[in-house]
Amino acid sequence: MARSFSILDKVLINLDSALQTTFGTPKTTERSNPADTENENELNEEEKALSAALMRINHAGEVSAQGLYQGQALTAKLPEIRAQMERAAAEENDHLDWCEKRCQELNSHTSYFGPAWYIGSFTIGAVAGLAGDKWSLGFVSETERQVVAHLNDHLKRLPKHDNKSREILKQMKIDELNHAKLAESSGAAKLPLPIKVAMTLTSKVMTKTTYYI
Repeated sequence: MARSFSILDKVLINLDSALQTTFGTPKTTERSNPADTENENELNEEEKALSAALMRINHAGEVSAQGLYQGQALTAKLPEIRAQMERAAAEENDHLDWCEKRCQELNSHTSYFGPAWYIGSFTIGAVAGLAGDKWSLGFVSETERQVVAHLNDHLKRLPKHDNKSREILKQMKIDELNHAKLAESSGAAKLPLPIKVAMTLTSKVMTKTTYYI
């Protein structure tokens, strides 16, 4: 029999998830790191700096995705939608782990603004969930479509010898597309153009900031 959680239980669970995402080690799924299949090729300092900056951006994006999914799971109306959000969040944790480890391998760091990205996205996710599951799913679909566009750009910009980072981004792209398609097949509403534009502008602020910090 499935356990029923109170509002306080859910808040505490989400607080724990937030702390793990921004300061600790998030719980991953059973999947292995795609970079483990590749050998480390020698990169010069300029190439390392570029790869690190791009992977830092992707890590920050996954922190935001965690916030979005956890906020939506907290306020989702239907149990199956909540379960879908939680599974997607678990897969995003894989991305978090892979990107963080790659940043470390490149002798770099993740974004110092991680908590801010999480809180902002959590708030958006919770509000979207309160608006209704179809709107919540609409945010998932649009977010993932925009993430895929970023990943395509990063795959083009990565140093051609950085196969480890490339394999991580390729798997992330597959997962993000699957999340978008699942949301759409589950009844995602099409977001109004002003909201899409606002999401794009917010994403640009995050990526520009995270590239350096």
